[in-house]
Amino acid sequence: MLSRLNPAGVHEPPGYSHVTISPAGRLAHLAGQCPLDVSGAVVGPDDYDAQTDQVIANCLAVLAAAGTKPSDVVRSVIYVVSAESAVLAGVWSRLMASELAPAFSTASTLLGVTVLGFGGQLVEIDLTAALPD
Repeated sequence: MLSRLNPAGVHEPPGYSHVTISPAGRLAHLAGQCPLDVSGAVVGPDDYDAQTDQVIANCLAVLAAAGTKPSDVVRSVIYVVSAESAVLAGVWSRLMASELAPAFSTASTLLGVTVLGFGGQLVEIDLTAALPD
């Protein structure tokens, strides 16, 4: 359903694609998923791994509710509270080792940011997915 391209003349990306093309159709725009448990509490304050795992679980749940799966994602933006490249790389590695990994093979952006919306929040993921016909 999706086409992924890495054109000549640009660097080879580490896991994502420079271009993702989806056929005409409907898209699901998912709210940024935060490391919140069902009660709304932030999971694992100061723990990137715990927060990444919770965000993965939340992303999988909302994708399923929309009738999509990680391989239907056409765009992702990952926000990490850190200015350290090693921290961002650690979050990326954990994502790529998860069940959500196919979501990041499309057009993806990983950003280090100063702060996110909830106190103690370190990770957030914003996804857009193509809905199956």
